[in-house]
Amino acid sequence: MEKMTLKEAAKAVGGICDSDGVFTSVSSDTRLCERDCLYIAIEGERFDGHDFVTQAYENGAVGAICRKPSEEKGIIYVEDTRKAQLALACYYKSKLDILTVGLTGSVGKTTTKEMIGCVLSQKYETLKTEGNLNNEIGLPKMIFRLNESYNAAVLEMGMNNPGEISKLSKCCRPDIGVITNIGVSHIENLGSQENILKAKMEILEGMDEKDPLFVNGDDIFLYEQSKKNTNPTVLFGIDNMECDYRAESIVYGEDFTEFTVSAKGMITKIRLPALGRHNVYNALCAFAVGAYLDIEPHIIAQALEGYVPAGMRQKIVRHKDITVIEDCYNASPDSIKAALNALALVSGRKKIAVLGDMLELGEYSQQAHYNCGAEAANAADTLYAYGNFAKNYCMGAQSKGLQNAKAFDNKDALLKALLSEICGNDVCLFKASRGMKLEEIIEKLYKEYR
Repeated sequence: MEKMTLKEAAKAVGGICDSDGVFTSVSSDTRLCERDCLYIAIEGERFDGHDFVTQAYENGAVGAICRKPSEEKGIIYVEDTRKAQLALACYYKSKLDILTVGLTGSVGKTTTKEMIGCVLSQKYETLKTEGNLNNEIGLPKMIFRLNESYNAAVLEMGMNNPGEISKLSKCCRPDIGVITNIGVSHIENLGSQENILKAKMEILEGMDEKDPLFVNGDDIFLYEQSKKNTNPTVLFGIDNMECDYRAESIVYGEDFTEFTVSAKGMITKIRLPALGRHNVYNALCAFAVGAYLDIEPHIIAQALEGYVPAGMRQKIVRHKDITVIEDCYNASPDSIKAALNALALVSGRKKIAVLGDMLELGEYSQQAHYNCGAEAANAADTLYAYGNFAKNYCMGAQSKGLQNAKAFDNKDALLKALLSEICGNDVCLFKASRGMKLEEIIEKLYKEYR
């Protein structure tokens, strides 16, 4: 972060401060406070940052943004510290001349962000969103990490409710917008895919009308919306012949996908170290963004070939004589189907799918789990389901002829059954929403599998 005075920060957030102090970083976590830091006292459900203001100063803070009184010096008082943090990030970002790609979507945000980051880093010093820092608390943290050493940023924007993408987009002011797709994630809060589309399109509210929006042209919602956009819209896809960037000649290998990108009369061959049609879309988007920024096609291809999956997102692990697909970071009907597609593509003696609950689907939950269970019948020889909707998974699988489908409400019982069945050359997929913590089963599997 570049230096800023407390008085400048106070003006940005609508507060008052009588200190001339200068800070060089911002944190709402006292454990991360350092010398010359500005501390923001965030009030959460399980903690109140105001209880740790003194500790923040002991760790080196020179000022703090607070709602409640404090005896420390350099306090900027505001009515809402969360809003103040976002306002400060908006102001700070406006001071920087940094090419910014902002992206959102129901599925594939993080993977697409990682791939775009790989591509942009070939030309720019690039900062990209880390972990799940993609909301009103996390995005400002990423923005505060920017400084003059960077000339590009790839910032992910997540949401649960209408209006959230609008706030985030107005904060990060994207020069390029990306929407990966319109699925059913968060349909519990938004009610319909039409409402999800409307919420995702809020990304334009932080962009100039001349700035391009890159969207999946095979997604019917985004394709129809593209005809109405005032911003220049770039389509990428596989099936839609009207897409500006199309993937052709797709070939799936053991742990890679090969395809060609057809765009503007040119053909570029891509070898991607990831499986599945969904990853072709992610890579296509990254290719399109890179091409827009005048990065040479062969350089983009090299960058994508070096892509490494982030965290527990469809990471293929060879453990002893079995193959495990770790995909436990998040889940929705679309991403479950994509993961099952990857399972079908990996060769092995037997295919086992371990599926946990998909969260935030509301009234659609039972039917969604049933449908995904039916999809599992096409990819797996065995289905182990865990969670409140495990029986729905199993009923769906059995309706399509997969009789070896078992429901569990206990992780230890599931692990015991899995250890008794899995053996050499088998492939096992783990997929669920983050809150189900399926990685706990994976860790024990690695320790106990003989």
